[in-house]
Amino acid sequence: MDGIFRVDGNDVVTSPLAAGPWDPSMQHGSPPAALVVWAAERIRTPVAMRVARVTVDLMRPVPVAPLTIESEILREGRKIQLCAVRLLAKGVVVVSATVLKIKVQALQLPEEAAILPVGLPGPDRSRVEPADFSSSPFVSGMSLRAARGRFGAPGPGAIWYRVDRPIVEDAPVSQAMRAVAAADFCNGTSAVLDFRAWTFLNADLTVNFSREPVGDWILLDAESWIGPEGAGLAMARLADERGYFGRAIQSLVIEKR
Repeated sequence: MDGIFRVDGNDVVTSPLAAGPWDPSMQHGSPPAALVVWAAERIRTPVAMRVARVTVDLMRPVPVAPLTIESEILREGRKIQLCAVRLLAKGVVVVSATVLKIKVQALQLPEEAAILPVGLPGPDRSRVEPADFSSSPFVSGMSLRAARGRFGAPGPGAIWYRVDRPIVEDAPVSQAMRAVAAADFCNGTSAVLDFRAWTFLNADLTVNFSREPVGDWILLDAESWIGPEGAGLAMARLADERGYFGRAIQSLVIEKR
């Protein structure tokens, strides 16, 4: 199968291409996060709306295995829709997420509200970052371009990401799905700790959008803060080639290998 997932109703078949770098039997965080967005975007709204916020709680490691999607509307309004999406493996919730949508309306904005441009090289002028830095099959379906720093190198970094493989078979990758799939790379974009000596898995992911991104490439302009008691934060400003459009944050679980 070409996509990461094949969806039939609420039933999901997962490809081995979903696997992450920590354990070949467990998914990278990006595929289930993007699947959540796909499911939320399929929920009808009373008027045109777009995704404004996605919060994904990784309740348990997500297996490379069949999943079930459950979704419901938590609040329906004239201006917003709040929906919940859950992914289950063998009847157990492994991902619990909420997605907020906001009504689309054209506004005449003052000049001071203009999109903040990106003062970094675009993907065409950034260094190719080989995907062979990771043993993750999912990463092999991504293209990376480093505008500042290197993936996994110590310190803040700014890397462009492009999803090259279908997430859901026979379905387009939406712009919100592209952004969320990229955003889960915050902790690797701005690594503070040596991957060979430490693990710094994220327990959640929240992405906020001021507008819908455009184009295939998503920039994570990221940094991480590591606390002394086993927790940390990875954060990023998100941009496309027009400028910045959102922010992402992950709560990290820090452990010595």
